Amino acid sequence: MSVKGRAYFVYRPESLADLRRPHRPEEERPYAVVKRIYLLRIDYENFITDLYADRQFIEDYGHLCSEGEEYRCLLVTTRGGEDGILVTPLEERFVRSAAYWAV
Repeated sequence: MSVKGRAYFVYRPESLADLRRPHRPEEERPYAVVKRIYLLRIDYENFITDLYADRQFIEDYGHLCSEGEEYRCLLVTTRGGEDGILVTPLEERFVRSAAYWAV
């Protein structure tokens, strides 16, 4: 299943709060999800409160991502979750850009 859409990407966000700030619709970029990453709820909470930390799952799948006309990104969420974070990597281990995603 391919997930595509438009989202507001933030360069080097610190936490979920940075992604949920008001923005103009023209600031949104097209994206395509290349891989879904499912985390346990506690790991997801840790991830959204500290987006600066290096993450193994970004290193494992970061090579699939790219930024360009369309952001090719990872979707980090929990099983059954109704929201998540779209991620493109920096040096294949850190979050370069991210956007809030909701069903």
